[in-house]
Order: sequence, then structure tokens, then C-alpha cells
Amino acid sequence: MSVALTSAQTPEEPSAEPARQLPPATVSRLTLYLRTLNALLADGAESVSSEALAESAGVGAANVRKDLSYLGSYGTRGVGYDVGNLSRKIAQALGLTHEWRVAIVGAGNLGRALARYAGFESRGFDVVALLDADQMIIGSEIGWLRVNDVANLESVVASTRANMVVLALPASVAQSVCDRVIAAGVHSILSFAPVALTVPDHVNLRKVDMATELQILAYHAQRLQEPNLEQDRPGA
Repeated sequence: MSVALTSAQTPEEPSAEPARQLPPATVSRLTLYLRTLNALLADGAESVSSEALAESAGVGAANVRKDLSYLGSYGTRGVGYDVGNLSRKIAQALGLTHEWRVAIVGAGNLGRALARYAGFESRGFDVVALLDADQMIIGSEIGWLRVNDVANLESVVASTRANMVVLALPASVAQSVCDRVIAAGVHSILSFAPVALTVPDHVNLRKVDMATELQILAYHAQRLQEPNLEQDRPGA
């Protein structure tokens, strides 16, 4: 869905600037802004203020304005940002206007849940393959996908034109499968495996360790429950 610019919003954007490297924190916040903008688009909203974006993302309005300035978006005083235009700019900056085809390796509980998640498609990711080594699972249908044999990973990647891979694997096999994925020409990998993977410099690897995140949450929850807990001191 696209939203037409109103006459008050047409002078909003300066001329396009060359693409620039964005700070990692800005990239993370842009994903939050885009989620809010997409919700506003669905509701038919045409404009949004930096304050509203800041509230939805849990940051300050100054952060929003600075982040969006990297994209050449400065808004219009008293009007804010055009929702449709800003959504397109952020999607372009994040690379979401490209065709991203995702293969999931591992059809256990996590892999099956990821394969069924409808939110990928709405955010520009097409899940095109699901693979596993379990002969009891291979050939079964999960969601709209048929489970392929991981022994055929290279041919499946080629036939589906997958350019991103999600690893939902045990630690014992994650590195070997990761190496095969890279050799097959995929250089964007998201790993849920509970192990540190080694990849070449040209490969983009993101790791999601839910146990570690829960441990971090436990630490902060403890601080909330025991506000007078003595701070750790060196040598204590």
C-alpha cells in the first residue's frame, strides 16, 4: 500500500544523497521505525511525527531525527514525515527492496516454527526451502514447504536461488553445515545454533542465542527485584 503525498508534504525531502554506511545502532532502530511505519500505512496514516516514532521505538526524538537524517529525510515542521515515503526510504536503506530468498536448515521445533511464521513475507523475506537430516521428517510438509534432505543442500540452494540461510541446528553439526552453505555461495547467515561459528570476512553472520538473552534478562530482573544489591567491585 502506498500513500500519496499531500501538498503540504511535497517539499519534505531534499535531493537524494549517495548511500552511506550507517552506524549499527541506527540500523537496529531503523527496523523499529519501519515496523511502526508499516502499521501506520495499514491504518491509512499519511504523516507521523518524530515524537511518535520515538515513543514507538523507545528512544528519544533527537535519536529519530539523527537516524533519519542519514537517509536524507528531515521531515516538515508542523507536519512530520510522510509515512509512505519514509517507509520506502528505510526499506531501501535496509536492503529490503531486493529479493531475499531464505532457506532454513533444521526442521526441529524451532525450524518448523520459523517456517510457519507469516511475518517473514510481510517484511520482504520469502522462505523458499526447509532442510533436515532426519529421514522420518524428509518429504513431509510443514506449512507450504516440503522438507528436503540436507544432503542435497547445494542443489536446493541453487534451484531455489536462496541467498540467505537460517541455521536451526545442534551445535555438533552447525559449523560443518555452515561451511557447506558458504561454499554453495550464500554469504548471509542467521544462526540459532548454541555455538560460535567461524566464517570468512566476506560472510555476514548474525547469531541469536536465546539462552544468553534470558541470562541477561535474569541479571536485569534481579537488579529490579533487589535495587539495593551491592554493585560488583573489582577484586570482590
